[in-house]
Amino acid sequence: MEEHHYISSSILDIRQIHEILLHKRKLSLSEEARANIRRARKYLDRKMKEQSDPIYGINTGFGSLCNVRIPAEDLTNLQENLVMSHACGTGEKIDKPIIRLMLLLKIQSLSYGNSGVALETVQRLIDFYNHDVLPVVYSQGSLGASGDLAPLAHLSLPLIGKGEVYYQDTVLPAVEVLKQMNWQPISLQSKEGLALLNGTQFMSAHGVWALIKAYRLSYWADIIGALSLDAFDCSLSPFDELVQMVRPHRGQVLTAQRVRQSLDGSEIAKGNKKNVQDPYSFRCIPQVHGATKDTIVFVNRCMKTELNSVTDNPNIFVEEDRVISGGNFHGQPLALCLDYLAIAMAELGNISERRIYQLVSGLRGPAFLVDAPGLNSGFMIPQYTAASIVSQNKQYCTPASIDSIISSNGQEDHVSMGANAATKVLKVLDNVETILSIELFNASQALSYRDGLKTSPFLENLVGQFREKIPLIKQDVVMAPLIQESRKFIQSFSIDPEELYKQ
Repeated sequence: MEEHHYISSSILDIRQIHEILLHKRKLSLSEEARANIRRARKYLDRKMKEQSDPIYGINTGFGSLCNVRIPAEDLTNLQENLVMSHACGTGEKIDKPIIRLMLLLKIQSLSYGNSGVALETVQRLIDFYNHDVLPVVYSQGSLGASGDLAPLAHLSLPLIGKGEVYYQDTVLPAVEVLKQMNWQPISLQSKEGLALLNGTQFMSAHGVWALIKAYRLSYWADIIGALSLDAFDCSLSPFDELVQMVRPHRGQVLTAQRVRQSLDGSEIAKGNKKNVQDPYSFRCIPQVHGATKDTIVFVNRCMKTELNSVTDNPNIFVEEDRVISGGNFHGQPLALCLDYLAIAMAELGNISERRIYQLVSGLRGPAFLVDAPGLNSGFMIPQYTAASIVSQNKQYCTPASIDSIISSNGQEDHVSMGANAATKVLKVLDNVETILSIELFNASQALSYRDGLKTSPFLENLVGQFREKIPLIKQDVVMAPLIQESRKFIQSFSIDPEELYKQ
């Protein structure tokens, strides 16, 4: 029997969305959501008959054309023209999981009954999601202010039988897939096009995907960092609970705890240490990784609010008998927090690369982690690769949110650039994943030089599984495929959700 997630006014969070995606749950509207949508649409239809005054986006033009009145007989054309004219996306096609998230989050936002869309329109979006008919959406084109106009236009085009969709691993014209599914194109009513295009679902979908990945990489940074601690023969005294309690940032405390747990029972950790102190990239793991954890929590809180919000315009308030034009589509909260997340996650890569550098330095093991350095370059160049990627991340971490540009003839004179923040944070995360993969590759090699002593049972088991994919390196080989295998290992490794989301 298929599992379903019912769209309702219940609070939606990142972990719940992760479960929906992981278990491929179908979407359904709750009775509450259906009633909310119907009530708002009925109210708007009545309002249109009773009121002769212009209402923005319902019987007027858009943006700087807000004062142009549109006759009643042209309102469907108005909405469909809006969708077509705004479909100006360029750049790469975004990945399917993010398209699914865009659909899910748009459905959620429309379900509260403050948007005035028809139930049939929301149901068709659900049909797209449940049948894996995914509109082709492009990565560039949104200023992140009047909502994600261009990306959401591409998301909406298939509703009216236009644009392209992914269906059964093929990109097809939407009109062909509608015919295959025996679905008629939707005839958009007043305000529906604007409700579909106004909103932050491109930014927030990227943000959700980034957070899911950030939690996973934060976990891996701790585990791989713990492995490097033993591989570099470090002292565990900086991880003592007493040290954390006198500076009790939550992320710092949790990081130190995870490292202690990961190294519980390690023969290497218990041994006498020749060095009085270790480099900061090892000693300050709780402080650096912990600060990133605290950032993830902050961003999660911001995203959770956004996921459970109405972000189109104007907003309909049936009980109060009001239609109010506001600015809930502006992406500033997301732009700032996604820039912050990129910076915080880049630091996990930054400190990881420093540990990679120390592991190959020859200070506590053979230079470049091979028995015959000189004849063999060993692990010299993986560190170069990591350094290159770290440098690229520094460039990606220039905040998008510090920029703005005037659009729509000056009507939209401040924009968030949150969409650019959203797309580049994923590039940062991909890079961090590669850097951590290189550290795992190096640390597992360095561990073999610890004079026959074993690390903890937990890490011994992890390295044992890693060795099934990536062998110890005795002499020079082509490294690129092994780095890719290391990355695949990180991506596919099963992690308990309770541990994953403990930040």
